Amino acid sequence: MKKLINDPDSVVEEMISGYLKAHSSIVNGLDANPRSIIKTNAGSKDKVSVIIGGGSGHEPAFMGYVGAGMADGAAVGNIFSSPPPDPVVEAAKASHTGSGVLLIYGNYQGDVMNFGMAVDILEMDEDIEAREVVVKDDIASASKEEAEKRRGIAGEFFVTKTAGAAAEQGYSFDDVQRLTEKANRNVASMGVGLSPCSLPQTGKPSFVLADDEMEIGLGHHGEPGVERDKLTTSQHVTERILNDIIIDMGLKQKEEVSVLINGLGSTTRMELYIMYDKVESLLKEKGITIYKSYVGDYSTSMEMGGCSISLLRMDDELKPLIDAPAKCPMYTQS
Repeated sequence: MKKLINDPDSVVEEMISGYLKAHSSIVNGLDANPRSIIKTNAGSKDKVSVIIGGGSGHEPAFMGYVGAGMADGAAVGNIFSSPPPDPVVEAAKASHTGSGVLLIYGNYQGDVMNFGMAVDILEMDEDIEAREVVVKDDIASASKEEAEKRRGIAGEFFVTKTAGAAAEQGYSFDDVQRLTEKANRNVASMGVGLSPCSLPQTGKPSFVLADDEMEIGLGHHGEPGVERDKLTTSQHVTERILNDIIIDMGLKQKEEVSVLINGLGSTTRMELYIMYDKVESLLKEKGITIYKSYVGDYSTSMEMGGCSISLLRMDDELKPLIDAPAKCPMYTQS
């Protein structure tokens, strides 16, 4: 599978170098750790610091969401691999103002271990109060009864947006954490995989699907889904995924949701908007109102084909946080 790269073993370092040069007015690197990225004015305002991170290959997640109104810093791991504790700690130290640091990451074994270690280091060695929110929005990865085992996928965008806005607006550490957890509890996602990606070091597909197959519930790293079947229409796939999300969330008439239709890397905007068209119609039929909509690539998987739907249940506390402005290299909202 073709990629326009130099040395396969240095793709992450070269990506970060280019990213920092392209967006130097918004983000900076850290001499203390080349895998730490912070916003240019990090630490200049007395507020809770929000640190995110995860493996590379999911761009614009995670480093693309460092900026005003979103995260203060990010730790960048190897492709599909958690960053070690060090870049998390350095990003947190550079962003800390004395009001606490909130770490947000997806529910994957490596992330849970390394971000957890970073919390311990910050508190024991640096005397910085640190807390964590683990995103678990992928309803296909575990049953509702075992929701603690669910993976974090595109719904992490909504969780980060909530945390970043609450911190920017001067909420206390307790309230930033509470609101972030609230968004985390009220977001649900599910996706479909159409074609694999390949890692630069191997060039081999991350999984195998026949040309006429799709996999419902496929994970962002190629983790098995809940059903493999013949490829069918967007309308059929959208209805299947959306109904599963609505049932899992227990959504009822007159409720409001924000919608994210997320591409996994190679899915065209045409396909994503066709899916959104059906989502809007189905929600309207069920008496569920769309508060805000996002369509595009928000959390990808290299060049994987496929997409996901995320719904965030809205209320009067979350609305102003989702509405709040943000300015990041890969995401801006006015």
